[in-house]
Amino acid sequence: MAGMLYSVTMSLDGFIAGPGGDMSWLTEYLGPNPTVDELIGDIGALLVGNRTFRGDDPHKGTTKAGKPFGGGWTGPQFVLTHHPPDSPVPGVTFVSDLESGVAAAKAAAGDKYVNVLGANTAQQCLDACVLDEILVFIAPVMLGDGVRLFDRPGGSNVKLERISLTHAPQATNLWLRVVG
Repeated sequence: MAGMLYSVTMSLDGFIAGPGGDMSWLTEYLGPNPTVDELIGDIGALLVGNRTFRGDDPHKGTTKAGKPFGGGWTGPQFVLTHHPPDSPVPGVTFVSDLESGVAAAKAAAGDKYVNVLGANTAQQCLDACVLDEILVFIAPVMLGDGVRLFDRPGGSNVKLERISLTHAPQATNLWLRVVG
């Protein structure tokens, strides 16, 4: 059965996107990372939030724009949205609720990971107790404002257990298991 993994690059001060969802800050931190290279081979499907799917792309203006992991990964994508586009998007299935999105993505992923993309989608997965692991690539930059990795004002703690801590030239990789 597929595991549910939220992987994301975060600034040291806890932001995964700048103000308005701006991802341009990330461009200079996209570089060699053995953990990312290994992860890509272990992903069987993506579960993507609508804002992430339609949002800014750190590969904007290059041939890698609009492609998961800059074109390093191909496979089935499931996008959570209440407003699917009028025209079909090859390789993308639009789903209207988390439960059916998770089920479809897990079925498509087989024994590989369903990689969750998008802060709100990851939050929904945590709230539904379906998120198994979190992999954070911590970039050596502070943004000061933007979209937080995890934002639950007045909310409860989410207990995590460290799986691994590794380093790459552009990031520190922190892999965690959700335990409660």
